Amino acid sequence: MAWFLGLGIAGLVLLVLSLVFDGVLEGVLDGLGGGLDGLLSLPVIAGFVSALGFAGAITMGVTGTGAGVATGAGVVAGVVVAWLTGRFSRALMRDGSAPAPKGEDLTGTSGAVVTAIPAGGYGEVLLHLYGQPVKYAAKASGPVPRGAEVWVESVLSPTSLVVRPVER
Repeated sequence: MAWFLGLGIAGLVLLVLSLVFDGVLEGVLDGLGGGLDGLLSLPVIAGFVSALGFAGAITMGVTGTGAGVATGAGVVAGVVVAWLTGRFSRALMRDGSAPAPKGEDLTGTSGAVVTAIPAGGYGEVLLHLYGQPVKYAAKASGPVPRGAEVWVESVLSPTSLVVRPVER
């Protein structure tokens, strides 16, 4: 039973290593995969080894059967867990439907000045792009004080904008 528990713990350690070193250890299995596409990923292998070990230990401890029956039960559990892990990984990787933000998305949005904008110079504004705060360099036709609310009139570059103060 100690061998099965060791396999279960080794699988968990492999899973933690695959999460911590995200992709570094994945290159070890690149040449082996061939057309299996994700079937030999480290999380899948870690899930299989963990399930094999823990299911084997549980089977052996509960039923009192030998190592052969426990190994069979562990392999069945390992295949199920590996399949579920592979499906879950593919579902997570496929979730890329949100479009990447573009400069045109900023035009017409409002933000706040975080560094005062002098006449003819650049300051900084804080905008919320898809829920994330992003700071941009900004210029305006006249001076704009810190804390003022502004609208984006146009995008000059990926990091700079033309803004105008909001008149209330």
